[in-house]
Amino acid sequence: MEYANPYCEFSLSKPLDDVNCIYHDTQYGFPISDDDELFGRLILEIFQAGLSWTLLLNKQQNFAKAFDNFSIEIIANYTDYDRERLVKDAGIVRNKLKINAAIHNANIILDLQEEYGSFKKWLDTNHPLDKMAWVKLFKKTFKFTGGEITNEFLMSTGYLSGTHGEDCPVYHEIAKQNPPWMSS
Repeated sequence: MEYANPYCEFSLSKPLDDVNCIYHDTQYGFPISDDDELFGRLILEIFQAGLSWTLLLNKQQNFAKAFDNFSIEIIANYTDYDRERLVKDAGIVRNKLKINAAIHNANIILDLQEEYGSFKKWLDTNHPLDKMAWVKLFKKTFKFTGGEITNEFLMSTGYLSGTHGEDCPVYHEIAKQNPPWMSS
């Protein structure tokens, strides 16, 4: 069967245990309500820049371990020791700019949580923006969040449409959860 969305076709052509198939079927486009999980997705999108998504999916567990299960509060308090530890960690993508961006962004999210109650509430408050307005907001708010990173983060967490074609069975599973893009 041919699917309207190339990622659907690509991932569904893989064995069921392939990381792309698992991500497609269980994560991509599903709404996320937990702030640490949202931040984890943002970290992965930032670290993916210039690399293949399959590489990041294969390292997803390593990233969770290296970044304290994406705990915003812990990452915001990382020290120079933590920065060096991450630069030396062969299980993740070792890029100082991206590591520093993750730590900086954790601190920004703490500020957003203070002001809005949660990172998710900040996202909800700004929804529905169009893609360009989201990109502008993310560039103003965070480090290392260009157009593609912002777009993929928002699509993968249910804030922008486009993750699955209506002909994909996962589309209907996501629709049952009423992601933000469906309610705008």
